[in-house]
Amino acid sequence: MKHICHSHTSYYPDSEFTSEGNIDMDMKKNRILSAVLVTALSTTVAGSFAVADSDRSNHGKQFAFKPLETSANAADWNVDAPWKLPKGYAQYVVSDETALNIYDGGRDDWHDMNTVNETGKDKGRYMYRTHEVRGVPEGGAVSVVDLETGETKILAQDVSWTALDGIRWTAWGTLVFAEETTGGRFFEVILDKNDPSTAVEIIDRPAVGRLAHEGIDLDTDGNVYVVDEHRGRSVGCSGVTPCGGGVYKFVPDNEADLSSGSLYVLKVTGPDGTGQGEWVGPIDASVARESGTAFGGQSYQRPEDLEIIGDTLYVAITEGPRDENNKEYYEGRVIAINLDTLKVTNFVKADVNVPVEIGKPGEEGHQTGFDSVDNLAETPDGRLMMIEDNKPSDIWVASKKTNKFGAAKYVDLFASLTDPGAEGTGIYFSPFDPKTLYVNIQHSAADDGDATWAIMRKHGRHDD
Repeated sequence: MKHICHSHTSYYPDSEFTSEGNIDMDMKKNRILSAVLVTALSTTVAGSFAVADSDRSNHGKQFAFKPLETSANAADWNVDAPWKLPKGYAQYVVSDETALNIYDGGRDDWHDMNTVNETGKDKGRYMYRTHEVRGVPEGGAVSVVDLETGETKILAQDVSWTALDGIRWTAWGTLVFAEETTGGRFFEVILDKNDPSTAVEIIDRPAVGRLAHEGIDLDTDGNVYVVDEHRGRSVGCSGVTPCGGGVYKFVPDNEADLSSGSLYVLKVTGPDGTGQGEWVGPIDASVARESGTAFGGQSYQRPEDLEIIGDTLYVAITEGPRDENNKEYYEGRVIAINLDTLKVTNFVKADVNVPVEIGKPGEEGHQTGFDSVDNLAETPDGRLMMIEDNKPSDIWVASKKTNKFGAAKYVDLFASLTDPGAEGTGIYFSPFDPKTLYVNIQHSAADDGDATWAIMRKHGRHDD
């Protein structure tokens, strides 16, 4: 694997679901600069767009791109350049299993989610990553990469940890991460003030809720938002459906203190988990799934990540509800929750404002589309980026402009993963390097191929 240091697919309808929520559908230590650059940057990206729109045709100076026409074909897999990218973009390995191999013996490291030290000493220098391994004797781990030197090491590891997933930096200078298992724990890491690559203490924060945690985000008031990564509408709790699979808000009793507070669940009045929402509770954080349901919390089908942009909380719901034959009515969606009004709308959904995926690339009748949305990120210009838990794993970008129903007007394909065994995850833009998208490759088909990659415009680090 080489290293270097540091007609398009869109959909623009003006339609919305049926009153029943569309239930009737058939539905990789930085290295010396070397090769692996993509074609020179196109000087104009707006000219080919059929619709003139500043939100879409001038995708922000730092992250402009011409959308891809199709998803990646696994037959085109290049281990040195696994991402199919727009013209003018480069890809390079930030840190892989040659820099740090936590789980040897042919086991993948399952790089999952990313964040950097967004405040304090050397802010922006260190990238923290969770590793989503399960059932290993060493236990789960959090690693840290020095983005200046490429040095990679384990920040923390415990034999009792499993399926570590979501990770975020807090405004008060700590790191939070959690487990994606039923009754999973939520942890806060106190770092050395003089060396943010060293953990001083790791504290379990049960008040934030025992849940199958994946996504984590915090608002400007220090409230914590989490989801329960559970098939609430088909699996439920002890055979009772719907149950769990909710969206939750933790309100600390004291600023910058997660030791105590109140946990609430989102209740929604309307079809298919859209309509008017409200935070109900406080619920019992020790049994948050069941307690939240008892309070009337909305059950979704595998909510996996969330992202706050402005006054809106976006939630990736990986699957759609299932019919009597266990077939999904639709292939997941992203909902938008206005944090001021608590109105809940469908922001991105297949066959509404993005195509339905049909088959796989290379197969007859294949259609590039949206399937199993997983992780979310905010682009430098405030749009929503989404990556799929799917093969091929596509990365999409949705416009900020919406139609009258709250759905994004334009949803464009930015990148797609050729690695036939893998999915992309952990998409993240550092506030100190907005020209670079960080993304992990998890359970790669290559031996010890799991890694953190960076995607950026050619010469992007030297652009003003």
